[in-house]
Amino acid sequence: MKIFDAAATRAELPFDRLIPALREMFASGCEVPIRHLHQIAGGDRGPVTSLLMPAWLPGRYYGVKIVNIAPANAARGLPGLHSSYLLFNATTGAPIAMVDGDEITWRRTAAASALAASWLAREDASELLVVGAGRVARLLPAAYRVVRPIARVRVWARVPAKAEALVRQWRDQGFDARSAGDLDAAMAAADIVSCATLATEPLLRGRSLREGTHLDLIGSFTPTMREADDACLAGAALYVDTDEALTKSGDLIGPMLRGVITPASVRGTLTSLARGEAPGRLSPDERSVFKSVGTALEDLAAAMLVLKLGADNSCTASSPIFRTGAR
Repeated sequence: MKIFDAAATRAELPFDRLIPALREMFASGCEVPIRHLHQIAGGDRGPVTSLLMPAWLPGRYYGVKIVNIAPANAARGLPGLHSSYLLFNATTGAPIAMVDGDEITWRRTAAASALAASWLAREDASELLVVGAGRVARLLPAAYRVVRPIARVRVWARVPAKAEALVRQWRDQGFDARSAGDLDAAMAAADIVSCATLATEPLLRGRSLREGTHLDLIGSFTPTMREADDACLAGAALYVDTDEALTKSGDLIGPMLRGVITPASVRGTLTSLARGEAPGRLSPDERSVFKSVGTALEDLAAAMLVLKLGADNSCTASSPIFRTGAR
């Protein structure tokens, strides 16, 4: 069994390969059962929550991501989340590889947002606003640059020092990067607004979004979390990564309860977009919203790419789906 640590996993998942690999997997599909949770007694400091996310291609590969969440680790001086990805031969059950689960999660999450933008953001979108300063947020400019001509990046974060750290990193990557002191003003100037936070109350106000803006909502993966107010969704072309978003995200559950949107408001998923069954952006002035909650399909596609196992599924560097900016 091969073992890929964080550095090795990161090196095998460049966005110009990962984004089209996700597109191919969404188009072709795989088996993704419902994820499940286990509570493991953790003593007087509370339990450890273990999340299992399996997916498989029958007769080929079976993978499962195990995510362990231990909130009490902060008091121990340890990260609160650890994850690993195990890949098996789906025919024999033999283990093939163990891959760093955190790197897979961060990179496939940013890649999924960029994949959605390849259909939903304006072709000339060049200014990106990143809201948040976590591990996914820092990857967003590099991911978006694969599908759109991103030149200017602005970042807003609750802690200004974290925003400035990202600015320095992005300038080293060739972006015109700056921190944004006024979130509403930065939203009004952006072509793409990508929010990756753990907010439980809306940070983004729809009144600040101009016509033609694409809004990417990455946080809010539980019913109690929320990044955007109702006005962000009202009148927008709404897309989700999977239908599961309608039952998991507070950004959608709340507006549905208030009648702002309905399940029928969703114009498409990443699967229907990748298969050409749903339309993308219909006009330059259309305002679009993409809400993601993550799926084990993305983890499996990333793990296969780490091992370069996608070659027999048309996932090669010479294939058209691997060209930078492929739609």
